[in-house]
Amino acid sequence: MLKRLLWTPHDAAATIARLVLGIVMLPHGAQKLLGWFGGHGFSGTMGFFTGQMGIPALFAFLAIVAEFFGALGLIFGFLTRVAAFGIAAVMVVAVITTHLPNGFFMNWMGTLKGEGFEYHLLALGLALVIMIRGAGAWSVDRAFSLRRLQ
Repeated sequence: MLKRLLWTPHDAAATIARLVLGIVMLPHGAQKLLGWFGGHGFSGTMGFFTGQMGIPALFAFLAIVAEFFGALGLIFGFLTRVAAFGIAAVMVVAVITTHLPNGFFMNWMGTLKGEGFEYHLLALGLALVIMIRGAGAWSVDRAFSLRRLQ
């Protein structure tokens, strides 16, 4: 099972999808875990998720971990399919719990009630490509899978 989870072809498209999604998600995860980039850090995010949004603490914790460590996993190509699944799950929950009522479009002009779900849909699409194709070239997963085949 681990062999199948780690296996990935030398695929430039999967590599690009993995790196782009990881680089885009890392600042969002860093906001939630570390308080970087204007975020509230772990305790602030946990308080918001559990108090204001009513998300159970376990799921709030998993969302924070998925965004930060999932992004790192994608950047390095380590347990890539697991990382992409975690990020996909966070995106689906974010759309359902927060962004769906605001419509499709992002709030570029600041005139809408909230943000739409177009960003989340793009992230979900990249995550699905990664779950299907794997990490691609230049990844820890590929190095492990090639070593196991020898």
